[in-house]
Amino acid sequence: MRGPGPRSRELSRRIAAVEAPGVNTLPSTPGAVSLFWEEAEGSRVRDVDGTSYIDLTSGFGVAAVGHRHPRVVEAVREQAGRLLHGLGDVHGHPLRVELAERLVRLAPVASANTPQVFFSISGSEAVEIAIKTALAHTRRPGVLAFEPSYHGLTMGALAVTSRPEFRKPFEDHLHGHVHRLPFACDPGQVESTLQAGKIGAVVVEPIVGREGILVPPSGWLSEVAKSCQRNGTLLIADEVFTGFGRTGRWFAVEHEGVRPDILCCGKALGGGMPIAAVLARRELFRVWETRKEALHTATFVANPVACAAALATLSVIEEEDLPGRAATIGEWVGRRLASFGPSRGRGLVWGVEMETAEAARAWTGRALERGVLLLAGGPEGKVAQIVPPLTIPEELLETALDILRETVG
Repeated sequence: MRGPGPRSRELSRRIAAVEAPGVNTLPSTPGAVSLFWEEAEGSRVRDVDGTSYIDLTSGFGVAAVGHRHPRVVEAVREQAGRLLHGLGDVHGHPLRVELAERLVRLAPVASANTPQVFFSISGSEAVEIAIKTALAHTRRPGVLAFEPSYHGLTMGALAVTSRPEFRKPFEDHLHGHVHRLPFACDPGQVESTLQAGKIGAVVVEPIVGREGILVPPSGWLSEVAKSCQRNGTLLIADEVFTGFGRTGRWFAVEHEGVRPDILCCGKALGGGMPIAAVLARRELFRVWETRKEALHTATFVANPVACAAALATLSVIEEEDLPGRAATIGEWVGRRLASFGPSRGRGLVWGVEMETAEAARAWTGRALERGVLLLAGGPEGKVAQIVPPLTIPEELLETALDILRETVG
């Protein structure tokens, strides 16, 4: 029987006394305990009590190349011995240039010439930058977002995130021109919303991630993109969760042949280090030109160690063809999950919908006791999410799915 042991319980008690509540380190229930990780490698996690687990979360999708990939670790170690930190937006470093050039080559964005990169620290900040860029370029106040969706919890990203419980405490201070439509709605609704000429940007997840793993019907995203083109509205694709091979392509928009105006990416990019980026065509980023202070920047932007980790991560994804592997393995994962209940997904991102949130929580609890890390999400919390590292050995994934089948209830 696995789960929080004595050391995790002690650490839970200690952190509850010193860390602010509500940051998901601990459940909100008084006296509840959390599992504390001590080590992770590949697709396995070991907690502070020495118990091993199969990770079907990838650390919220970050560990696409697996935890502590040797190439990433070596890149971090080498760069840490040379330059830990630079001077943000004032002085650069060589790896910043190399990473920007590499991302530009990968970028599936609409461009008459070479796209550019705007680095950020997190996916939420990337969405902030994308929205700022779109609104400054179009000079239109409106943003169209979809329900459900999750784009982050900083103030700008929070405005386009769908769940009311996240927005309500801050709604008086949020961007007041956000229009919402159901995800995968009739494309005609998108067209009619944009025709008024007040929407500067459409923000969309090509596949909804945290809020329930929702895959739109074939052709829907391309119809949204066409509406944007007809109405002079910029299309922002939030690929923070789906980017870098997760869905069986480098980016999920490629399944539909869509080239958004702006693309946000992060999570898997750093291989475990915090880094994200916004990719867009050159003319859109001209709104940031200034002879004075940078209009949006951060102390740790394009951190040297994070850039080294990202370059190593991109090399692993490319050389091991992890998008292709995700596509191939994802087919039989989907077939197996179909016997568990209503399921949907693509590549190595899948959701199984339970009847209630309580049933989903119970399943994740039983899986934990059997040594499998599983998360449940969605607006109602009833979708169990299977998001393993793209490098997970097939036999280990088979073992994890066997355990899930036995514990599904």
